[in-house]
Amino acid sequence: MVSSRLDLILQVPRVLLGNQAYYLSLLACFASLVSQDYVNGTDQEEIRTGVDQCIQKFLDVARQTECFFLQKRLQLSVQKPEQVVKEDVSELRNELQRKELLIQKHLTKIHHWQQVLEDINVQHKKPTELPQGPLAFLEQASANIPAPMKPN
Repeated sequence: MVSSRLDLILQVPRVLLGNQAYYLSLLACFASLVSQDYVNGTDQEEIRTGVDQCIQKFLDVARQTECFFLQKRLQLSVQKPEQVVKEDVSELRNELQRKELLIQKHLTKIHHWQQVLEDINVQHKKPTELPQGPLAFLEQASANIPAPMKPN
């Protein structure tokens, strides 16, 4: 079972993971987690230290990869500043579209709740038109009772 999990991990395309050091450090992390030595091991501190070292190496390689891409981004901004501006404009348009949709969603909700409040206000205005007299309260209460349903 352990080898089948490791085999599955090995099938991850390297293209998705970038450079080979990144790929190998990721494999080392997974291998340390599913290794038979750690499963049969009794020293929890040794297991924790090994896993921590693998994860730290993976994080170091990830930082190096991030630096690589940041350097490439900087080179691109110097060589082709119009490309960076195009990307920024595209991001701003997408953000604007997302916010416009959010505004429409909120306006729909506001309209709904305004209608609910208006309906409530109309219901509260009806009691001011009550008839005067000793049976006025009973007349008002009976007016609010729905009519019985007729059997089909």
